[in-house]
Amino acid sequence: MNKGLLIVLSGPSGVGKGTVCSVLRHKMPELVYSVSATTRQPRQGETDGINYFFKSRDQFQELIARGAMLEYAEYVDNYYGTPRDFVEQTINSGKDIILEIEVQGALKVKETFPQGVFIFLMPPSLDVLKQRIVGRGTESQDVIDSRMSVAAEEIGLIRYYDYAVVNDEIEAACHRIQSIVTAEHCRKERFLANLPEAVKTAASEKA
Repeated sequence: MNKGLLIVLSGPSGVGKGTVCSVLRHKMPELVYSVSATTRQPRQGETDGINYFFKSRDQFQELIARGAMLEYAEYVDNYYGTPRDFVEQTINSGKDIILEIEVQGALKVKETFPQGVFIFLMPPSLDVLKQRIVGRGTESQDVIDSRMSVAAEEIGLIRYYDYAVVNDEIEAACHRIQSIVTAEHCRKERFLANLPEAVKTAASEKA
């Protein structure tokens, strides 16, 4: 059985990662969503293993120490991160898993899991990205300017990704990502690994 894929979807703040990921999961119900771990307390209605893997601070630090986190960061005195075990168990079972994450986190994942499929979600333009951020109506002008500056820097990191998808229209963006997943499953390397030894031997002799 072929292993599943780790699909990492990231891009600048305001590009629409969450919306695209949500629609994509409806279109591809077989796609497993990567559950993050956190040290914060569960909120009402949240379930361990579904919304988050809830850990104590000591448990989280132990995971970090033994290299069990693909990536992690600390926000407002709480840790958040991606457990390696859940990702590896999912792909070893033959299922694809998607991780929706910020750019810096994605680059950390690439360092520890380079065989993942890294997709950068692009805005149609920086002007459109700014309109989307302004449209939220939740940030001051200083915050908007800061986000735009960071976004420009993050877009420059696209060279570390395998694919770029423009989020000009959600349905179209999801279709492009589905096409990438299909193409990745058709890579010859996934078939070569499962060829019978007799076939591999015959092929090498002719070569």
